[in-house]
Amino acid sequence: MKNLIIPKAYKSILCPDATEKAIKFIKDQFQLQLSSELKLRRVTAPMIVLKGTGLNDDLNGIERPVAFPIKGLGEQTAEVVHSLAKWKRYMLGELQIPVGKGLYTDMNALRPDEDFTNLHSIYVDQWDWEKSISKEERSIDYLIRTVKQVYASIKRTEYILSEYYPALSPQLPEKITFIHSEELLEKYPDLTPKERETEAVKEFGAIFIIGIGGELKNGEPHDGRAPDYDDWTTPSVNGYKGLNGDIILWNPVLEQAFEISSMGVRVDEKALQEQLELKGEEKRKELMFHKKLLAGELPYSVGGGIGQSRLCMFLLRKAHIGEVQSSIWPDELRDTCKKAGIIFL
Repeated sequence: MKNLIIPKAYKSILCPDATEKAIKFIKDQFQLQLSSELKLRRVTAPMIVLKGTGLNDDLNGIERPVAFPIKGLGEQTAEVVHSLAKWKRYMLGELQIPVGKGLYTDMNALRPDEDFTNLHSIYVDQWDWEKSISKEERSIDYLIRTVKQVYASIKRTEYILSEYYPALSPQLPEKITFIHSEELLEKYPDLTPKERETEAVKEFGAIFIIGIGGELKNGEPHDGRAPDYDDWTTPSVNGYKGLNGDIILWNPVLEQAFEISSMGVRVDEKALQEQLELKGEEKRKELMFHKKLLAGELPYSVGGGIGQSRLCMFLLRKAHIGEVQSSIWPDELRDTCKKAGIIFL
């Protein structure tokens, strides 16, 4: 409850029935925009992967996956996915998807260690996408072009939605602003990373923070990143490091920063080796995924995840993610929200 934000005099623009229809509309429209912009084909996603393959996303390395033994596989342990960050890259190779094209999928995950906030649920749904690139395209310029394409897909979806629901007029800025996490630290040295994000995105409306995962000049990372998918160690620009980042939007309902996507150029052999050493995770080199990557058997790629419920929450001007998805919540939270006009699905 301490993380709950209740906007003053909140009133949902759409009723629950209209909200359900609008959720489907947004999801249908956005995946059309994204797949067209990035040249992606849809593939079917797994809900579970086998433990020990290295395919599950380790997030910050402390979150517990939901796991269970499988009788028909000699009691091998399966894990419900946290995300498909590494599975997607593996599938690019398995499907032999050429450079310049990629895949996307509807990813459904369980993260039981998530703290309940307006933006966080133990159920996670997102569009996970991955695109094959050449070694020469592993650059900050290519990352920036790709971020602009993702942002353009969000903008077009926002506009199309407003044509069907006039009360939801477009609010995103025309362009997204790029800023490195080191620049944010230099500009706001006395603020926490989340406070820096809020100050920056309040000014610009939409930002992409470059370089998340590696240590900054103050000895701390802007935020955590696993060592085996995003590249946060390769030099990028102005002496800074990192070929990854987050798309952050200004949320006028909550009056705070609102992360909509995490994405980046993926590690090559050199970056994986360095990042595993920095995190003290060299033992992962014995896992199937990591062996293939270090042997040069996986395609170079760029990819990310875009929250489905988060996008719906943002575009529909909702105060809580529970208004656009069905999940499990503490009774006290549900009751408090209901009294404030925040109606969960």
